[in-house]
Amino acid sequence: MPQPTQHRSTLSLFFSLVKRSIRGEEHDYTQGSIRQAIILLAIPMILELSLESVFAVVDMFFVSKLGSNAIQTVGLTESVITIVYTLAIGLSIGATAMVARRIGEKNPEAAAHAGAQAIVVSTMVTILISIVGVAYGPEILKIMKAAPEVIEQGAIFTRIMLGGSLVIILLFLINGIFRGAGDAALAMRSLWIASGINIILCPTLINGYGPFPELGLKGAAIATTIGRGTGVLYQCYHLFKGKRIVKIKMPQFKWDWPLIKSLTKVSWPAIAQFFLASGSWIILSRLIAEIGGKEASSGYQIAIRNVVFFILPAWGLSNAAATLVGQNLGAKQTERAEKSVLLTTKYNMVFMSFVVILFVLFPGPIISIFSNEPKVHHYAVQALRIIGTGYVFYGMGMVMIQALNGAGDTRTPTLINLVCFWFFQIPLAYLLAKGFDWGPKGAFVSIPVAETAIAVVAWFFFKKGKWKKVVV
Repeated sequence: MPQPTQHRSTLSLFFSLVKRSIRGEEHDYTQGSIRQAIILLAIPMILELSLESVFAVVDMFFVSKLGSNAIQTVGLTESVITIVYTLAIGLSIGATAMVARRIGEKNPEAAAHAGAQAIVVSTMVTILISIVGVAYGPEILKIMKAAPEVIEQGAIFTRIMLGGSLVIILLFLINGIFRGAGDAALAMRSLWIASGINIILCPTLINGYGPFPELGLKGAAIATTIGRGTGVLYQCYHLFKGKRIVKIKMPQFKWDWPLIKSLTKVSWPAIAQFFLASGSWIILSRLIAEIGGKEASSGYQIAIRNVVFFILPAWGLSNAAATLVGQNLGAKQTERAEKSVLLTTKYNMVFMSFVVILFVLFPGPIISIFSNEPKVHHYAVQALRIIGTGYVFYGMGMVMIQALNGAGDTRTPTLINLVCFWFFQIPLAYLLAKGFDWGPKGAFVSIPVAETAIAVVAWFFFKKGKWKKVVV
């Protein structure tokens, strides 16, 4: 039987590791205890994405006070902005995989060069998105089946949010560079700054406190863009002027076609992978708005914000697995890479099991924080309870997918997403919602079913082990 002194010693070690992880001390993740490596990486990654989830929930809390029109505007706009997130996450996966490999090979200068080239590519791509978003904001909402009054009220929100696409992409991309280098604490701080400023500005600009005018929905978009922009400035300072593992110099921005080809080879399947996933969410949002109207759409958007709130910390653990896989493959330690993934999966599934209990048993009180409109509340509770049933499998699938991505095997998760989302989830959602006349509930049910399928298939491909032989 463990003695009290053993428990104290274990707790002391854990809190010591937490302090080290938050301080951002340098650590060689290719040696020593795997458990300690996971804690050192995962703690700042979880805190980083937890605050990003707070960011999303705070926005929805204040916007929900403006009524269902505002809720639907934000929800539908965010559904479209997932395309921007897709580019950001896809490029950041490519950057993380390449930077992690170079760090594992003990070549930080090559890691910095890869990061610089990723920034060049992402900036060029984002300019086009921003132009389209500013010019065609109302048309985008119309395509998403928004009601006329929603388009009239929300077009400015859509224009500002899509016009600020560059800060979204850079925030994700540069944090991907830091994570690949194992500098998770710096990635955490940049999102803390971005989220903290948004949390302060959001109610200030929406409601017009002090010297600020009351801007309503427009204020929410401005607050979010300023917050993220400030986070990017903080990142750039440490990327160019700081004393971190990866430090970029201006000559490294010179166009390097062979390296860009290698980066593109890893990134484009990752972009396609997340485009398939986010595209399916857009289809579901459109389906729910079409068959359930404004109330069902608003309820679904509130539920999804809460789903994201609890998924992002789990995504932090998954990102830790990606970094450990990349660095250990770079150091030619494939067995250590595999053990890191299996242990991270165990931790993630344990965490997610607690979320299942919360969402299945207590969805009503959670949703009441955001809206008490009877129909909106009904749909939000229904969505949260149904989607929450699949959380344990989400935890497993996320780690498996990110492990494959961290190895540079971005093609396999892309094929998994294509089959499970587009050939399975979307047809199932339409079949249940329209064919069986379940309405919005049918779309809600399709989500945990498809995510469970993804987890099982991803586990199968991970165990096959082809990811161990991928060259990046």
